[in-house]
Amino acid sequence: MRVTFVVTTPSFSGPMELLLQLIGSHEVDILDVPLATIVDSFVSVVRDASTITPIDDLSEFLLIAAILLEMKSQRLLPGKDSLEPDEEFVGWEERDVLLARLLELRTYSALADAFVSLFERASRSFPRLRGIDDGFAVQPPDLLAGVSTAQLAGAYLRGIEEKPVPVVRLNHLTVDAVSVAETVVSLSQRLPTMGRLSFRTLTEGLGSRIEVIVHFLALLELCKLGHVELGQGATFGEVQIEWLNSNAGLELGRIDTYEG
Repeated sequence: MRVTFVVTTPSFSGPMELLLQLIGSHEVDILDVPLATIVDSFVSVVRDASTITPIDDLSEFLLIAAILLEMKSQRLLPGKDSLEPDEEFVGWEERDVLLARLLELRTYSALADAFVSLFERASRSFPRLRGIDDGFAVQPPDLLAGVSTAQLAGAYLRGIEEKPVPVVRLNHLTVDAVSVAETVVSLSQRLPTMGRLSFRTLTEGLGSRIEVIVHFLALLELCKLGHVELGQGATFGEVQIEWLNSNAGLELGRIDTYEG
């Protein structure tokens, strides 16, 4: 609980904080306040108290007394007749710094108490001083038990020998090679007699995908040479094929060759 110190002087009687405010507002003259009497009365109160005065109250009284002493010395010493209000209360900043330090010290004190409690709890525990009995000792297995030097040498040679390069053999696969040039010649012989037809109809008898691709490339070659006309009525629709010139000779030398 905070203790409020009451001072009694010929010009003022009340709390010490109020006295400082009245002096700051020039309602009480600092020269009329005997500081020695205030200090003596405070010391007697602290000495006669049945309990220890909190450190916060002591530090606050010392701070206010220092401010009053500074204000009175400024009035007694030669100098300016008047002071700015901010200069009169410059001690309040120091008071805030002092309070902040007190809070910091209180935090360190609480932390020290916590460490003491941990040390007391640790003192009630005892570490194990003896290890596992010999009968329960687990021995690691000998990894080289039963291994001869010849076996080690053979393992070393197997580890450093050059590994064979893996080879993928394709002799079991058979790929039919289809020539675009041969397909162009075959279509130039068949299309004049088939009339207008779709690409689906032309390739419906083929058995592999590569043959369908080669037939499409052959049709592109014939279209480039001007022998067939390709058309598609709609997007993703059927591709229509129509032979244009049945009398013109096929120029095989101008055909691009593709190996399927």
